[in-house]
Amino acid sequence: LSRIVRAAGCCGAQRVICCGAAKLIDKIARDAETTLELERHRTLPPVLKRLRDEGYQVVGLEQTSGSKCLYDFGFDRRTVLVVGNERLGIEPDVLALLDHAVEIPVFGNPLSYNAATAAAMALYEYCRQYPRG
Repeated sequence: LSRIVRAAGCCGAQRVICCGAAKLIDKIARDAETTLELERHRTLPPVLKRLRDEGYQVVGLEQTSGSKCLYDFGFDRRTVLVVGNERLGIEPDVLALLDHAVEIPVFGNPLSYNAATAAAMALYEYCRQYPRG
């Protein structure tokens, strides 16, 4: 969570929403927790439904049979990026709420990046598509 928060801060994210008991380690997150809102919820589906109703596109970072390659995916300006559990990925009830699933190609083993690295790559791609300036 701390590495994801740090990457989100670097990318200018407004908030990070998390579930579960993950702790934020200040030394890793650095100043990011002071520049973005960190929300904690028991479950994600009600939050995602509300955000979709507010006009956000819900995009999951997950390898599925219908995933699109991150290289070719066009993010909406108002996007929520869902990053799953490090070991289990995105839960089925959350997968059902996604507008899109995107994946990052890998070229060796293991067959996926860890959650924090993948989140940073996806956040960077979003920023590449919507540079500030």
